Amino acid sequence: MTCTVFLELLAREASPVEFEGPLVEARAAGASPEALAELESAKLAALRVRTIMRRHARREAELAALFETAGDLAGLRDHDAVLEAIVRRARRLLNADIAYMTLNDDERGDTYMRVTDGSVSAAFRRLRLPMGAGLGGLVAQSAMPYTSAYYLDDPRFQHHDFIDGAVAEEALVAILGVPMKLGSRVIGVLYAANRSERPFEQEEVVLLGSLAAHAAIAIDNARLLQETRSALEELSAANEVVRARSAAVERAAHAHDRMTALVVRGGGAEDVAAVVTEILGGTLHMLDAEGRPLAASGPPAPLSDEERAGVLAAALSARNQGRTVRRGDLWIASVSTGEETLGTLVLRTPGDVSGADRRILERAALVTALLVLLRRSVTEAEGRVRGELLDDLLGDRPADAEALKARARRVNVDLDAPHIVLTARCPSPDHRRRAAFWAASHAAVEQGLAAPRGEDIALLLPGERPGDTARRVAKELGASLDAPVTVGAAGPVRGAPGVAAAYREAERTAGALLALGRRGDGADAADLGFVGLLIGEARDVDGFLATALGPVLDYDARRGTTLVRTLEDYFGTGCSLSRTAERLHIHVNTVTQRLDRIGRLLGDGWQSPDRALEIQLALRLHRLR
Repeated sequence: MTCTVFLELLAREASPVEFEGPLVEARAAGASPEALAELESAKLAALRVRTIMRRHARREAELAALFETAGDLAGLRDHDAVLEAIVRRARRLLNADIAYMTLNDDERGDTYMRVTDGSVSAAFRRLRLPMGAGLGGLVAQSAMPYTSAYYLDDPRFQHHDFIDGAVAEEALVAILGVPMKLGSRVIGVLYAANRSERPFEQEEVVLLGSLAAHAAIAIDNARLLQETRSALEELSAANEVVRARSAAVERAAHAHDRMTALVVRGGGAEDVAAVVTEILGGTLHMLDAEGRPLAASGPPAPLSDEERAGVLAAALSARNQGRTVRRGDLWIASVSTGEETLGTLVLRTPGDVSGADRRILERAALVTALLVLLRRSVTEAEGRVRGELLDDLLGDRPADAEALKARARRVNVDLDAPHIVLTARCPSPDHRRRAAFWAASHAAVEQGLAAPRGEDIALLLPGERPGDTARRVAKELGASLDAPVTVGAAGPVRGAPGVAAAYREAERTAGALLALGRRGDGADAADLGFVGLLIGEARDVDGFLATALGPVLDYDARRGTTLVRTLEDYFGTGCSLSRTAERLHIHVNTVTQRLDRIGRLLGDGWQSPDRALEIQLALRLHRLR
C-alpha cells in the first residue's frame, strides 16, 4: 500500500510537496514510529526516482534539440535560420529569459551582437564588446565558459558603462556564456541569461556548449558554402571569359580564312570591307593615301570633311603605333607597308570594339595592303606589256601588223575596232609618274593601252569621238592628280598602221592647246578650228567647214536663202550694215534680220575675233570649193 501511493504520485508527475501527503496522513492517523520511518524511506526513494526521471526527460529534450540542430546543418538550411533556431532552442532548453549570440569581428578587433531571442532592448541588440570587456569579451578572449549569478556586481569582469547600461536596460541579472570554437579559434559566444538571480548548473553549461559547437559548425558551413559559391561564380566567370575568347578566336580565324580566300581568288578592297562589316558590324570606309574614298560597306554613314581630316591625323598615329586608334565612334587602322601609306580603314560603330575585334580590323588593313600591292604588281606587269605594245605601235620602225594584232588580243585589245589616240601632258615629273599609274589602270579597265612617252603619257582607248574622249580624260586625270592635265587627241583609227600618225597629230593638238592658253583642257584638231586644219594630219577641210559654217550652209540649202553671201558681204565691207545693204540691194533692217538669223545658227560669240577669223577662212575655202 505504501509503495502504491508513491508510484501513483510518480506516474502523474506530482510536485515534491505532494510526496509529503502520505506522511502527514499517517501522522494524523497515529501511525507507529516504525511505520512513519518506512514511509519516510519510501518517500525519499520516490523523490530520487522522480529526480532521475526528470533528468532523463531533460536529457531526452536536449538530445532531441541537438538532433534537430544536426538535421538543420545536414539539410544546409539558410544560415541565418539555423543560427536563430540554435539561439531559440538554447533559451527553451535552459529555461532562460533571453538567449543571444555574438560573433568576433577580426577587422575591428571586437565582438558584435548577431542573433537574439527574447530581447526587448534595442541598445542591447546593437551592442559591440571590446575583447576582454564584460563576460562575453572575456569568454571570447580566453575561449573558456563563464557564468555569473549576478553580473552587474561580479568583480571578475571588466565593466564598461555602455555595456552595463545595455545589460541594465535589458534587466539581465544572471548570465552564462560559452565559446563557439573552430578548432582552437574562437569565432563567437553563445549566451543564456535570466532577469533574476540564478546559478547555472554544470549540465546547463555543457548543453549550451554543445549548441555553441553546432552554431560554430553552422557558421563554418556557411563560410565554406559561400567560398564554394564564390569559387563557382569565379569558375563560371572564367568559363564565360574562356568561351568569349574562344568565340573571338573562332571569329578571328573565320575572318582570317575568308580574307585569305579573298587574296587567293584575287578579290578587291570592297570584298574586304564586306567581310569586316559582316563580322564586326557598323560601316567601314576605305580611303586612299590622300583620304579620298575608295569603297564603303554597311549602313550609309558618310564621313564629314572634319572627320576625314581627323582620320588622316589618326591614321598617321595608327601607322606609327602599329595598332588601331580610336577617334570618337571611329576606329582607324592604317593600310601601309614599310614607309609608304597606301590608305586607311575607318570603322564607324557606336559601341566598343574588343581587342580581338581590333585585331580583325588590323588584319583587314594588312590584307588590304597586300591586295593593293598585288594589284599594283599586276597592273605594273600588265602595264609594261601594254606599254611595250603601244611603244611598238607608235615606233618608227616597221612592224608586222598581224603580230601586233595578236599581241593586242592577248591583253583584250581589238585593234580592228575604232580607237582614239591621246597624249596627256602633266605639269611636273611627280605628276607624270602618278599619271602613268592612273593611265595604266584606266586603259586596262577600258581595254586600251597606255605608256609613258617622253614627257607625255600616251593612250590608245576604244571610241569614235576624239574630242569628247580628250576632254573626259583631261577632267578625270586632272581630278585624280589635283593638277591641270592637257590632253590632245586624234582618230579614230582602225588597225596598227594609222596609230603612229594619229599620235603625232595628238601631240601637235596638245601643243596647240598650251600655246592657246588652254592648259588643263582636252581637244582634237577639229575642236581647234582653222588651227586644227593647219596641224591636222589629214587636212580635213570638210570637217572644218562643217564646224565653222555648217549650220548656215545647211540652212541655205534647205530654205534657198542667201545667208552665206550676206556673211561674205558683211565681212567684206568691214562689218558695215549700210554698205552691206547697198551691195545686196536690200534694206538695212533686212541685213539686221539676216545677221540675227546667222547668230542663232552659229551661236553666241560668232563675231568675236577668233570666231570671226575662222568664219572668214571658212567662207574663202567654201568659195574656192
